[in-house]
Amino acid sequence: MLNQKDPIRSEESYAVRSAKPRQKPFVLWRELIPAYLSPAIMASIGGIVTADKVLQLRALTTIGGASLLMALVIGLWLRNRGSCRRWVTKAPRVIVVGCFSLAGAMLGLMASWGISNMLHIVNPSLSWIWLDHVGFDFPLSGALACTIMTWRWRASFTK
Repeated sequence: MLNQKDPIRSEESYAVRSAKPRQKPFVLWRELIPAYLSPAIMASIGGIVTADKVLQLRALTTIGGASLLMALVIGLWLRNRGSCRRWVTKAPRVIVVGCFSLAGAMLGLMASWGISNMLHIVNPSLSWIWLDHVGFDFPLSGALACTIMTWRWRASFTK
C-alpha cells in the first residue's frame, strides 16, 4: 500500500497531466455544417428583412450549396495535402486564410462563368431567372467557404 503523505511515493498514484488542453482533430463533416449554414442563414435573414422570396430561395440553393461544395473541395485538399505544404502550415494564419479566400472567389467566378455559358449553349432560347445572380452568389460563397474552412483547419492544426 502506498503512503499518500510520502512525497516520493505520491507521484506514482497520480498521473501527470499537461496544462494544455488537447487539440480537437479536423473532422470534415463537422466543419461542413458551419460552412453551409453561415452563408445560408445570413442570406436568408437578408431575404426575410427585404421580403425578397428569390433571395430566400437562393440562400438555400446557390449560396448555401455553392458554399458547401467549395468547403468540401477545400476541406478535402486541406485534410489530405494541406499539412504537406510548408507555406500553408508556417505562414501566419491571416495570410493563408486570405490566399485561400481569394482562390475560392476566383474558383467561384470561373464556375459561374462556366455554368452560365454552358446553359446558354445547351438551351439559348430559355431564360434562366436564377442565372443572373449566379455571378454574384458563387464567388461570394466560395470566398466565405474557403475562409471558414481554412480558419477552422488552421485552428485545429496549430494550437
